[in-house]
Amino acid sequence: MSTAPPIFTATSAYSLAFVAGVGLTAYVAAKVLLPKDASWQDRFTFVWLAFDGIIHYTLEGSFLYYSMFGRQVNTSSGPMAQMWKEYAAADFRWGVSDPTVVSLELLTVFGVGTMCFYVLKQLVQGDPARHYWIIVLSTSEIYGGWMTFCPEWLTGSPNLETGNFLYLWVYLFFMNVIWVVIPLWLMYESYGHITKSLRFAQTVAKAKKN
Repeated sequence: MSTAPPIFTATSAYSLAFVAGVGLTAYVAAKVLLPKDASWQDRFTFVWLAFDGIIHYTLEGSFLYYSMFGRQVNTSSGPMAQMWKEYAAADFRWGVSDPTVVSLELLTVFGVGTMCFYVLKQLVQGDPARHYWIIVLSTSEIYGGWMTFCPEWLTGSPNLETGNFLYLWVYLFFMNVIWVVIPLWLMYESYGHITKSLRFAQTVAKAKKN
């Protein structure tokens, strides 16, 4: 008689501890680098994008290392490989170098990850041009999530393990839905700033004509 896989393992613990450590690093960076009078929206944006960028470069960057040039997570070793094996127990594609997942991660790590740090620089400098890049970045995040999971939904989710609470609600749901909800909020915020500025400029231009 086979036994069910454990809900929580040592790898689960240090995987979640790693993510928590990245979050703490992002929070401290915001406290140190942002002006004291920065709005809560800018502080939240900084913390999220610092967290986002570090995750893309470190965690997802390691996935690319283990998944290219003939390698795959399931046959690799090391602490980061173990973390990915843990996630691959929830979504099997991450263990076997699925070409669609690897392609999306290339875009995410080198494109979105780099944009995160560029926007952080703009936040520190108070550059309003960041709102354009936040919309580009957030759109990319949502697109990446859609293209990761939509093919599974259309085919009955054959690669997803939904019978384990940790795998389903923490790894598959929570650790992915935040990359939808927060980017949507960032897009809403930046849209408001952009449209307010454009409408003000339009009003000034009309006033000058009159």
